[in-house]
Amino acid sequence: MVGAGEKGVLIASITPYFLEKGNFWIERNLHNILEARKTQSFFENNIVYLEKNSDYYFSQLLRKLDEMGYEKVYKISEPGEFSQRGGIIDVFPINLNSAFRFEFSGNKIENIEKLPIINENEKSVKEILKKRLKSQKLFSDLKGLKPGDYLVHLDHGVGKFIGFSNLLFQGKTLRSYGLEYAQGDKLYVPIGLERKLSRYFGFASPKISRLGSQIWQKTKKKVKEEAEKLAVELLEIYAQREVATRPPYLSEDEIDFKLASGFRYEETPDQIETIEEIGKDLEGKKPMDRIVCGDVGFGKTEIALRAMTKAVKSGYQAIMICPTTILSNQHFQNFKKRLSELPIKIAILSRLQSKKEQKETIENLKNGKTDIVIGTHRILSKDVEFKNLGLLIIDDEQRFGVKQKEKLKKTRVSLDVLSLSATPIPRTLYSALSSLKNISLIQTPPIGRLPVKTHILPFSKVLIKKIIKKEMKRKGQVYYLHNRIETMEKTKNFLEKLVPEIKFGIAHGRLKETELIKVMADFQNKKMDVLVATTIIENGLDLPNVNALIVADSTRLGLAEAYQLRGRIGRSHIQAFAYFFHGNRLSEKAKLRLEALKKAEELGSGYQIALKDLEIRGAGNILGKEQSGNVNQVGLNLYCQMISEAIEKMKINQRESSLLHFR
Repeated sequence: MVGAGEKGVLIASITPYFLEKGNFWIERNLHNILEARKTQSFFENNIVYLEKNSDYYFSQLLRKLDEMGYEKVYKISEPGEFSQRGGIIDVFPINLNSAFRFEFSGNKIENIEKLPIINENEKSVKEILKKRLKSQKLFSDLKGLKPGDYLVHLDHGVGKFIGFSNLLFQGKTLRSYGLEYAQGDKLYVPIGLERKLSRYFGFASPKISRLGSQIWQKTKKKVKEEAEKLAVELLEIYAQREVATRPPYLSEDEIDFKLASGFRYEETPDQIETIEEIGKDLEGKKPMDRIVCGDVGFGKTEIALRAMTKAVKSGYQAIMICPTTILSNQHFQNFKKRLSELPIKIAILSRLQSKKEQKETIENLKNGKTDIVIGTHRILSKDVEFKNLGLLIIDDEQRFGVKQKEKLKKTRVSLDVLSLSATPIPRTLYSALSSLKNISLIQTPPIGRLPVKTHILPFSKVLIKKIIKKEMKRKGQVYYLHNRIETMEKTKNFLEKLVPEIKFGIAHGRLKETELIKVMADFQNKKMDVLVATTIIENGLDLPNVNALIVADSTRLGLAEAYQLRGRIGRSHIQAFAYFFHGNRLSEKAKLRLEALKKAEELGSGYQIALKDLEIRGAGNILGKEQSGNVNQVGLNLYCQMISEAIEKMKINQRESSLLHFR
């Protein structure tokens, strides 16, 4: 048989050894490889040699292909794939340039047929397969797995993890992952062969089908095609960005050092790395489009300030758009203090300013008298013009609506853009997009920062009184979260009777913006001790003296919301405490949510169990809502793997075609 030995077909496993060897070398050394199989376990485990009219257990061949890393698909098209219909198995060996069909009658190979599916670029295919091997290690990170968690098997789809089992197979005991599918079907994957497994993250609960049905293969085929379309779009955006140019920004000088020396904390390694990455972007000729993802309170704002200063000293104006007036006001006050000794003029533009003040700010932006402006989407109004706008910073990008984002995109053509996101991005998505999108991850907590001690408790007046008094003793302040505006005044009265010697304030979204800003300023200036508030405090406020959070009814909060709120305290070297109270009856879901929150007490643990839904929110932010259906069907990890592979494939093909064109 041409290219496969005279009698039969050799199928080599997807391992670095065979991927490094050329197909011609494997064909030339076929006899030696078959001889080595008799004495060496590596060759025994990593090859299959199939001959016409020979006996081979049908089910054993399917298992062997799985163990050798071949992916089961609906219809084969590329090396490294196999499919099965009835007694027919189609395989595209990685060591051959053609696919083959094996027809079985019972456990006998009745016929072997070469299929008209050709691999014309052996080098490219092997390069993609090598990258797939590497990425599978990343995507199959199964640490901390618990029964009840959903897993995705590349060949069989989404199943529920039921625990580990010891299975007896060919005289050996194999410790295996147990997965349950629809109607009680079970699948066991031996430890060491988990490269086809990944955790399931989705925007909704997954649909589980039976083992062996064609539904999963069809679903996977459809989603893969969608991922390839997205990869094309991403590559087009990438190509456009590669073409655009602008004069480079100035490199580091006295102004940068002066600003850095005024930072009251020590930079974390992640902050330093991100500042350097942004510096390289700005000092290059291509406009920057970078997203900085980091946990709450991990120093994204400082990074933004340094980028804006770099823009100003290079002759540009910089703007920062915030989702709320309260947040833009806080940034403005903080930046004004930090820039007080530098020749940089900063302004704020929001509904808070009078018409006269707004007019003056707009005039100063137009004639170049103002260098930096902080504000809400008011900055995007038609009447706002700039003399030489260079840098746009979007704070908390996921909080901007679709229309606002479209407006921002129009300004992106020649601008440097830095987006800050408080929702973490999963490592898998980072890996998939990092070759196209500039992403910086900040996962290290600031030096000296202590994890917030978290307590889950039944509601108790006595305890609340004790907590507030304890905080007053150490001259701290308290957030008291009560998420019903209608009964807030009543709650404040209840607390005043409970601890009459201290001052209370109220903050919620229905207050006039001027009132809200005043309340927050008074709280920041310690004119009150306890702020009774709704989840409005989730909006990125940085008050280092607030080191206690009391949540009156934690069952009303989602996990992501509770995690974000807890991040509002413990923003200094002082130990902070979060108390999540609940009623006497706890639903199973609420109990699990609060347990997960308690488990995620360690700093940076936002990247583990408790932040599944935050990760999904972060993924939705970057991929776009229209991709959520695809993510749900196969899980975020596998979807990212598909995008990653599609991007790599296209880049390799583009490189190959440009080389051919050059020749």
